[in-house]
Amino acid sequence: MDWKKETKPLLIIAATFLGMFFLPVGIPRFDNAIFEALHLVKWYAREHVLLCLIPAFFIAGAIGVFISQASVMKYLGAKANKILAYGVASVSGTVLAVCSCTVLPLFAGIYRMGAGIGPASAFLYAGPAINVLAIVLTGRILGIEMGLARAIGAIVFSIIIGLSMHFIYRKEETAKAAAQMAMPDQQTVRPLWKTAAYFFVMIAILVFANWGKPMENSGIWHTIYSQKWIITSVFSLIFGVILIGWFKMAWWKVLAATVPAAAIALIAPQSIPHEFLPVTAFAAGSIGLSVVTSTDKGEIGDWFASTWTFAKQILPLLLFGVLIAGFLLGRVGNEGIIPSEWVSAAVGGNSLRANFFASIAGAFMYFATLTEVPILQGLIGSGMGKGPALALLLAGPALSLPSMLVLNGVMGLKKTATFIVLVVIMATVSGLLYGTFF
Repeated sequence: MDWKKETKPLLIIAATFLGMFFLPVGIPRFDNAIFEALHLVKWYAREHVLLCLIPAFFIAGAIGVFISQASVMKYLGAKANKILAYGVASVSGTVLAVCSCTVLPLFAGIYRMGAGIGPASAFLYAGPAINVLAIVLTGRILGIEMGLARAIGAIVFSIIIGLSMHFIYRKEETAKAAAQMAMPDQQTVRPLWKTAAYFFVMIAILVFANWGKPMENSGIWHTIYSQKWIITSVFSLIFGVILIGWFKMAWWKVLAATVPAAAIALIAPQSIPHEFLPVTAFAAGSIGLSVVTSTDKGEIGDWFASTWTFAKQILPLLLFGVLIAGFLLGRVGNEGIIPSEWVSAAVGGNSLRANFFASIAGAFMYFATLTEVPILQGLIGSGMGKGPALALLLAGPALSLPSMLVLNGVMGLKKTATFIVLVVIMATVSGLLYGTFF
């Protein structure tokens, strides 16, 4: 037997056996961490996959089919006008109230269509970081200074990170720009305003379906929240009309996709618990849309094929990442394998170590939209400094362990590591400066 050849399999088998032999089952913290991982991935599947990721996958698929590569390159490509490209990317979060995971399919869509690494990275950071509702909530709960610092820091961050990524990979970007210049212009099938309206309606469905409950029981935000499903239904109806009128989908197919969702919403309230009713109807509509688009032979079928490509690449990695994040850090108000006292003790004061640890912790933790504020409120009450709090706010929403796994598959390990390092460094420096002056 050739033992040199068999050494690696032997080591893998031995390591696996020893891991199973010494598995710390029965130790309360380990058992609790397992349950926390399962609880978090269950919550994520219920709250984010259907309402956030499915619409995001359809939008990403549509980017690859209905937006010409020439258009992406014109506005976000390596040779695009820098002010326009970074300006659009840096304020995208004011429209897209999404988390770090939901923005990934959209980022993958524009990046693969030819967007430069700089504008695409700015969009990747800005999408979840510049969330108007989250910034307003930050100002109300953690103070107006923190809210302003988060808003200004997020916008500046997105531009600096994008420009840094472009500079670091400038040779690659120059080659990409040269290749893009040699590509022939693509003819558009329909006017730009129709395509823009189509994407606007899909984004509106994504935004209003995920509209978070505000703290107050009155005001414009609460009014929108109380009517979110009616607003979502109206936009869904408009979306169906657009598919029939502009994309030439057969009316009976759109009706077939709509009937199950409408039936669940109108007929099934007695048999489905109230908290699951909207999600069930939304899921039925999503399944119906998937069925009718997957059976189409034209560009609608290409749309589903592109959507499915993103879903099968991204979703397994996200769910695995959420599972690991839950095991390590648990859910809000619950501990994983890492004791919360360790985190609280490491982020006190305004030292370089505290800010750096807060940035690292924020980068690896998973924050659902708006949940980072109550988490920070609890940490500040436990002694967290203002500087580390801002550092976590700037690093947390834009990154997470699940998103890192997906980014590695989209743009490679080297670019992913560079993006993570830039976010952590920028968050650490910002936290130090804020903690020093405030």
